[in-house]
Amino acid sequence: MIVSESEIKKEIIRWDVINWSKALDFWRENVELKGKKYQCLELGASFGGLSLWLALGENYVVCTDVDGPEPDARLIHAKYNCQQNITYHAMDATNIPYESFFDIVTFKSILGGISANRNDNKKKVADEIYKALKPGGKLLFAENLEGCFLHKALRRKFGTKGWNYLQIDELNEVFSSYKSIKYKSIGFLGCMGRNEKQRSVFGKVDTVLDNILPQRSKYILVGVAVK
Repeated sequence: MIVSESEIKKEIIRWDVINWSKALDFWRENVELKGKKYQCLELGASFGGLSLWLALGENYVVCTDVDGPEPDARLIHAKYNCQQNITYHAMDATNIPYESFFDIVTFKSILGGISANRNDNKKKVADEIYKALKPGGKLLFAENLEGCFLHKALRRKFGTKGWNYLQIDELNEVFSSYKSIKYKSIGFLGCMGRNEKQRSVFGKVDTVLDNILPQRSKYILVGVAVK
């Protein structure tokens, strides 16, 4: 089966693909992953997109969500013939039952929901990941930022109720356990598209805007934190 890179990105990212897939590029620039046969963990996997990405790089992945990944995750992984590298479990990101085990832990857009009722859950998740990583292990994350006044206004009207958006000012506290953290913010218009076709058009514009707008104006934070 021959599948284009753009089609694989759609399977991995699923929503506002142009913007969120920039996380994959950032991680590749900062962490050598392919062919390393790392032990990896995806939290909040849902359809297991990041598990697919890591397994396609010949790594071993524990694919998890609080009640277990969606059933379709197994079908997507089998489609790309990488299911032999992936196991599936239910796992609470605030209570990870591993210690100094994983080379890589990754998540995409989970902190806002987990911390909806308790802001300190952001740090709780970061600290649980720290515990689960081997010394020198890395957390690869992509998370929704609070964004600018326009994002805030639109989210109040159309967004997920109670979502606790990450703020750049929180990073030093949330990731205080880690030896280092490198990050950048991306995306401005993409989240405003009503369908993926519109988000794709906006995402192309965002590729230009990312070089112009200040960090705080954008709505996605991507990063690498090192234990």
